[in-house]
Amino acid sequence: MSGLLALAGCAGFPIEELLASSAIVAELPRESGERVEVARFSAGRAGESPPDRWEPFAVSRSGTRTEYRLVDSGQGVVLEARADGSASGFYRRVRFDPMRYPVVEWRWRVVQPLPEADPRIASREDSAARLVISFHGDADKLDFQERFTLRLYKGLSGEKLPFAMLMYVWSSDAPVGTVAPNVHTEKIQTIVVDSGTTRTGVWRQFRRNVLEDYRRVFGEDPWDVVAVGVMTDADNTRQKARAQYGDITFRKAQ
Repeated sequence: MSGLLALAGCAGFPIEELLASSAIVAELPRESGERVEVARFSAGRAGESPPDRWEPFAVSRSGTRTEYRLVDSGQGVVLEARADGSASGFYRRVRFDPMRYPVVEWRWRVVQPLPEADPRIASREDSAARLVISFHGDADKLDFQERFTLRLYKGLSGEKLPFAMLMYVWSSDAPVGTVAPNVHTEKIQTIVVDSGTTRTGVWRQFRRNVLEDYRRVFGEDPWDVVAVGVMTDADNTRQKARAQYGDITFRKAQ
């Protein structure tokens, strides 16, 4: 409890300093091509490090981390994630305007699903496959609880959170279309795009309008996208999960 009080007592610390998105906006220029190729895992080689500045993201200092590596799927090189009661993400810092590139396309294959995974229930808030999109925003709009969450997360994980996060996830139980806020902050919203175990081992292709989804779940227009990542986690259910991720591309609306 004393640690929590100490974190809460840092109220005078500039909130911008606790936003990972602030640093990314300050350091990276906006992408300006015909499309934004966030992940080109297919351009890598099995066994080598993933290309394009992808790096791990810790959920806690002490927790076990999910393993990410490039593998040959039989249909090209992909990123494989293996979780064993673990939770961590794998992401790339990138900056672009979602008004210009609102459409995201990606694919994944759930190889080993999780039983009873459901983003609506805190004790079951795991997923065999997630696409995570991070946004910058107006720090002045963050209320006390959201500011406290930023400080607490930084203290517990050593990492900083962005202004907002939109997650597209697989769930074993929640139906496709389910929208669920994170238990700790409404600045993290989850949309279920894949559900059930009947398609285990099958590649699934997805296309979403991120701009429309952000407006729907957050009730406002987004600022710049500042990071895109994937996460396969099983720390709440203490089970095993495995998924493979293909390339991730953002495009202009057609």
